[in-house]
Amino acid sequence: MKQRKWTLDEQVKFLSMTGELLTRGYSLAEALNSILYHLPNRHETILIEGIQALKRGESFYQVLQKLGFHHDLIGYVFFAEQHGDLSTAFLAGSRMMEKRVRDTAKLQKLLLYPLFLILTTLFLFIFMEKLLLPRFSSLFVSMNVEKNFFTRVVTAFADSLPFFFSLFFLLLILLVSYYYFRFRKIHPLEQKRRLMKIPFAASFFRLYYTHYFSIQLSYLLCGGLSVNESLSLFEKNVQQPFYSSLATEMKQGLIMGGKLDEIVKQYSFFEKELSMIIHHGQKNGRLDQELVFFSQSCLQRLEDKIDKTMKTIQPALFAMIGLMIVSMYLAVLLPMFHMLDSF
Repeated sequence: MKQRKWTLDEQVKFLSMTGELLTRGYSLAEALNSILYHLPNRHETILIEGIQALKRGESFYQVLQKLGFHHDLIGYVFFAEQHGDLSTAFLAGSRMMEKRVRDTAKLQKLLLYPLFLILTTLFLFIFMEKLLLPRFSSLFVSMNVEKNFFTRVVTAFADSLPFFFSLFFLLLILLVSYYYFRFRKIHPLEQKRRLMKIPFAASFFRLYYTHYFSIQLSYLLCGGLSVNESLSLFEKNVQQPFYSSLATEMKQGLIMGGKLDEIVKQYSFFEKELSMIIHHGQKNGRLDQELVFFSQSCLQRLEDKIDKTMKTIQPALFAMIGLMIVSMYLAVLLPMFHMLDSF
C-alpha cells in the first residue's frame, strides 16, 4: 500500500465521519465506501486499497497505521476494535484530536504577530545601536551631556544580542542532540518520568496522559472486560510503547498482590486523583463510569489550562515589545530634552 500524507485535520474529519456513519447503522466497510465520495482525489486510491485490506482480514487500526495516521488516533481505533463500541470511540478520538488541532492553530496565530513584532523591534534595536546612537552619542559628548539610563540599557542589550543568539542556538542543538541520541533510546516509562521534571510543561503532560489512560480503560471495562484483561490489551498495543510498557508493569504489580489504585499512585505522570477515583470506583462497583467522568474532567482542565496560558503569553510579549520601543525612544529623546533645557 502506497503511503500518502494525510494532514492531521483530514485524519480527524475522516475518523469523525466514520463514527457518524457507524452511529447511523452503517457497517465499517459501508461507511468507508460512502466516505470515498467526500475525500480529496489524492486519497481515494489509497482508501480503496485500505478497504481491500479490511476484506482480506486486516484490522482497521493496521490500515490506519499504513496510511500514516497519528498514533493517538490509531490507539483509539485499536482499543475500539477490542471493546466493540467503534462509533463512540471514533467520535471521542476525533473530538480529542480536533481540540488539539484547534489549540495548536490558536497558539500559532497567537504567537505569530508578536513574533513578527519582536523581530522587527530587534532589527530597530540593532539599527539604532549601530547607526543612530553612535552619532547622537558623539553629539551629546561634544555638548557635555551624559548618557542616560535608557541609552546604557539599549547599548548593553544590543551588545549582548550576539551572546544570547549564540546561547539559544547552542541550547537548541544540545536539546535536539539529547532527544535523538539519548532520550529516544531510554525506556518509555523513564521518558515520561523525565518529562515530569520539566517546569510548567509537566502539568500539561500529566493531564493528557491521565485523560487518555482513563478513557481507554473505561471503554474496555464498559465492554465487559476485567481490569487484567484490559491491561493485556494495552500491553498488545505496540504502536504506543508507553502504554504497552505501563500495562506490563501494572500487570506485574497486580500479580505480586498489589491493588490497582496503589500501583497507579506510584506513577508521577498521572494525576494524584486517579488513584482515589480507581479506589472509589472499585468500591462502589462503577469503575468504568467513574473513569469516564474523570477523563472528561481531565480534558476540560487541560483545555482551561491551555486557554489560560494563551491569554497570558500574548500580553506578556506585547508588554516586552512595548518596553523595548519606549526604551529606544527615551534613549534618544531624554538627552535631547536635556540639551534644550541647557539652552
